Amino acid sequence: MFRACVRCAASSALALGLGLGAAQAQDKSSPDKSQYTLFNPTPTDQMRPFNTDRPTKSNVPYTVDAGHFQYEGDIFIYSFDNTTTPGTDNTSWVLFNPTFKAGLTNWADLEVNFSAQNIVRSVTRNTGAVTSSNGFGDTFTRLKMNLWGNDGGTTAFALIPYGKWPTAPIGVGNGYAEGGLIAPLAISLPYGFTTILMGELDYLKNPVSPGYRANFQSLVNLNRSVVENVTAYAEIYANWPNSPDLKNTYTLDFALAWVPRPNFQLDVGINIGLVPEAIPYQIYMGVAQRF
Repeated sequence: MFRACVRCAASSALALGLGLGAAQAQDKSSPDKSQYTLFNPTPTDQMRPFNTDRPTKSNVPYTVDAGHFQYEGDIFIYSFDNTTTPGTDNTSWVLFNPTFKAGLTNWADLEVNFSAQNIVRSVTRNTGAVTSSNGFGDTFTRLKMNLWGNDGGTTAFALIPYGKWPTAPIGVGNGYAEGGLIAPLAISLPYGFTTILMGELDYLKNPVSPGYRANFQSLVNLNRSVVENVTAYAEIYANWPNSPDLKNTYTLDFALAWVPRPNFQLDVGINIGLVPEAIPYQIYMGVAQRF
């Protein structure tokens, strides 16, 4: 537990320190857009570049422009898991998992996410016994608040408090409200690369014992445009559950995003488990559009 806390704190401190150190280098020529709100939309010619919180696990620190809307989500996520539960093969599908975003101010947006259909199937290998469950997923609400870098500069940083509300049936969800705080930092690098350093602190229900626990997540994402309108992503992700009933998990994630026309994106990706406690692989396809 102590090592997990130290690693999470160190990664968050590094992200914040790097951002603070470069915050003075922001673009001073950006127009003042503080007057724009949900009911006084940002003019089209002053909107920032199209950014999404997908395709990987990372979130960008940029918000949707005031008075504008965006949706992004998975068309499907397929997971196969034959390692995390001894003697059991688990497969799952998440179908249509949209996030709807509304720009509230020039520095904040409100986001709502849910999954329309979740299908979970488990097969016990030595007996062939099958259990399954399906249904609507839990609902997540988030408030993304950009602290700097929304409209220019070499770094950008945001805080994203979120809540999870138990709208899923037991078997798909755990039936408890949960929440947390996400902190993404984006840094522009030489040769067209961008990195995202992200830390996350979650307040989650214990899987077996009563009460709640702190959960820590961290990742490093590296991305770059590889051909016109196509961006490639590589990411290493860690989750430290801070629970004797759960093990640390690590994944290596890859994705491609294609923007065939302005304000519209298609993407595909794969998450590969690096330890037996992580799901061996997940594949997904998603879409995003801004209005």
